[in-house]
Amino acid sequence: MQTRFKQIGFTLMELLIAIAIVAILAAIAIPTYIHYTKKAYYSEVVQAADRYKVAVASCLDERNGVLADCDADAYGIPADIAAGGGVGQVDSATVANGVITVTPKATHGIVAGDTYVLTPTYSSTAGISWTASGGGCTSNLVSC
Repeated sequence: MQTRFKQIGFTLMELLIAIAIVAILAAIAIPTYIHYTKKAYYSEVVQAADRYKVAVASCLDERNGVLADCDADAYGIPADIAAGGGVGQVDSATVANGVITVTPKATHGIVAGDTYVLTPTYSSTAGISWTASGGGCTSNLVSC
């Protein structure tokens, strides 16, 4: 009497198909994860700008919408952060005539050119509106 062995396990073709599926999923997931990580680090840059935003709005209110002289270290606006003097992902921050510019550190895939610039516009009827621009907007690290 001849005994037949029951085949157990995966065939080579099944293993290759499984590896191909995992590779395709990884090819999609890894770039998305990298971009998500950059955006998370860039949020520190946006938060640094918010610190100045409130003070600039107060200056605009005090000066009846005049942006001139709403600079860092004046009218209650915090002092500039010199290049290399920032904390976390922030390298430097400046405020000139109400325009806030924050430059990130070139780490975690973010380059120094990915600046975040907030420009205020004052209207006596609508109040203050902010326009975001800079390299962080063109790199899709923040919604502008």
